[in-house]
Amino acid sequence: MREYKQLLLANKAWATELLEEKTDFFQRQTVGQKPDFLWIGCSDSRVTPEQMTMTPPGGMFLHRNIANLVHDDDLNLLSVVQYAVDVLKVRHVILCGHHGCGGVLATLNGGTEGPVDRWLGNARDVLHRHQDEIAAQPDEAAKVNRLVEVNVMEQLRHLARLDTIQKAFAEGRELWLHGWVYDIRDGHIKTLLEIDATTDLDGIERPGKVLV
Repeated sequence: MREYKQLLLANKAWATELLEEKTDFFQRQTVGQKPDFLWIGCSDSRVTPEQMTMTPPGGMFLHRNIANLVHDDDLNLLSVVQYAVDVLKVRHVILCGHHGCGGVLATLNGGTEGPVDRWLGNARDVLHRHQDEIAAQPDEAAKVNRLVEVNVMEQLRHLARLDTIQKAFAEGRELWLHGWVYDIRDGHIKTLLEIDATTDLDGIERPGKVLV
């Protein structure tokens, strides 16, 4: 059977199962969405936010890109953040990296070209700022994973400085930003840091290692 046909069959089985559990499930989905979470993560096919957190449809707003980066000129991400915070009124924004990230590995090793190379410029800036600690790691795997961790920290801090987030903080809205890392070796999410309206963004220290 062709692989894409398997996807269609799986979709039918999934929809049937949900209807057996709740006959009005899809009818209720048409009313609208009210998620509590915005997830900003990597595009890696092994990282499945809803599945690995057991979040049902409608519970999580999603944005994914290579190496979970926050670019000032990324209108896609900026629009997602604005809609999630201002319209959906999410209370938690999660930025999640992951063990062995290919985008981070490419940042370390170079050799990229075209759009991917331009996209990873943000990650190369992170590498430059933390070059001392990354270079001190014992092997390539450790270098990649430490860069994954400090990249989450830097991207979360960058996210916190976006106008949409700063406006929400200034208005006293309930909003927390979470920096997480997913370990594909054991399926566990590790927490790195949290930012709220009171956090001194310039005083954030490098998080401890969790990908060990």
